[in-house]
Amino acid sequence: MTSALEIATADLDAPLAALHLPSLRANVADLRRRAAGTRIRIASKSVRSRGVLRDVLGPDLRGDDAVRGIMAYSLSEALWLVESGCDDVLMGYPTVDRSALRQLGADPAASAAITLMVDDVRQLEIASDAGAVGARVCVDVDCSLRVGPVHLGVRRSPLRDASDVEPLVRRAAQMGFRVVGAMFYEAQVAGVPDNVRGIGVVKRLSMRRLVAIRGEVAATIARLTGETPEIINSGGTGSVAESAAAPAVTEVTAGSGLYVPGLFDNYRTFTPRPSLFFALPAVRTPARGLTTFLYGGYVASGVPGPDRLPVPASPTGMRFLGREGAGEVQTPVRGVVPVGGRAWWRHAKAGEVCERFDTLHVVDDTAEGPAVVESWPTYRGEGKCFG
Repeated sequence: MTSALEIATADLDAPLAALHLPSLRANVADLRRRAAGTRIRIASKSVRSRGVLRDVLGPDLRGDDAVRGIMAYSLSEALWLVESGCDDVLMGYPTVDRSALRQLGADPAASAAITLMVDDVRQLEIASDAGAVGARVCVDVDCSLRVGPVHLGVRRSPLRDASDVEPLVRRAAQMGFRVVGAMFYEAQVAGVPDNVRGIGVVKRLSMRRLVAIRGEVAATIARLTGETPEIINSGGTGSVAESAAAPAVTEVTAGSGLYVPGLFDNYRTFTPRPSLFFALPAVRTPARGLTTFLYGGYVASGVPGPDRLPVPASPTGMRFLGREGAGEVQTPVRGVVPVGGRAWWRHAKAGEVCERFDTLHVVDDTAEGPAVVESWPTYRGEGKCFG
C-alpha cells in the first residue's frame, strides 16, 4: 500500500497526506456488504473532506438507497453541507449555536434537510428562542452498559429508555418541533477493538439490552407523534453488521471505516484496509539507530496513552522513544531512514488528521502505475474550522 503512495507522490515534498482511492472504495463496498441492505449514513467528523464525501455520496452529496445522508458534528457544518447539495443531514450532537440556529430557522431548505439532536428540554428552548421552532429533531438515547456502579461506555445522553424519552418528546411536540426519530450510539461496541480483555461479553450484553429499548422508544415516538419514526439510527464502523441486523433500526452510521485508522486494527468483525496515510520527512540522525522526522505530533483525542499516537506504517519496525513520543515539531524514533528520505504513518483516529493537512493527494492505479489523480481539499483546506 505505502509503496504505491511512495511512487505516486515521489515528486511531492513531505509532510503530506495521501489517500489510496482503491482502498477507500473497497472500504465503502465492505460497509455496504456488512450493512446488508440497511441504509448507511456517513459520519462527517471521521471524514472532513468534501472530496471524499462526494466520492462516496456522489457530486450532489445525496447518495443512493444504500448509502445516503450525512451525520454532521456542527450545525454550521451542516448548513454548509446543505449549501453543497446534501438534503439529509442528521446532527450527531446537540447544538446551542444560536447564530447557526437562527440561520436554520430562516432557511426553508436547510430546515427540511437538517435534523437536530436533542436530549434535554433546554436545547429545545435555545433553538426556539433562536427562531428554529418547527425544526426536525431526533432524540439521543444513552446506550452505555451499567453493571452495578460500573458505567461501560461513553457519557452521552441522560435518557436511558422510553420512560425518559416520553416527556421530552411530549414537550418538543408542544413547542412545535417535529420529532422524527431517535439515535442509539453503542460506543462500547462500535468504538472498542476486540482485543480488549472482556470486551466480547460487554458487546454482547450491550446489544442484547438495546433490542427492547430501541423498539420501545420507536413505539413511544410513534404513539406521541402519530407517525412512524423516519430515523432509528444506530451503530458505528465497528458494529455495522450487528446494528444493521437489529430490530427497529432504519440506518447505521459509519465514517472511520472509510479511512480505517490505527484504532481499528484489532477488530474481528471486518478486515481493516487502511486508505489514508501521511508522510513525514527525515531531517536528521541524532544517534546511531535513530531518525528524527519533522513534525508528527498528530495525537488523537481521548484518554492519553500509546494508542493515541500515530501508527508507523513504513518502513516497518519504527518505534517511538518513551520520553518523547510524537512531537510538536520533531519526532525521533528508533529506526533508520536517511536524511532526505521519508516515512509513512497512520493517524490513530480518522478525520482528526485532516485538521493537520489542507490537501489529500488522491492516489489511484493507472496504466502507467500508481499516480496522483486528484487533490481534494480537507475542511481546513477550504478554510473551514468547525471545532
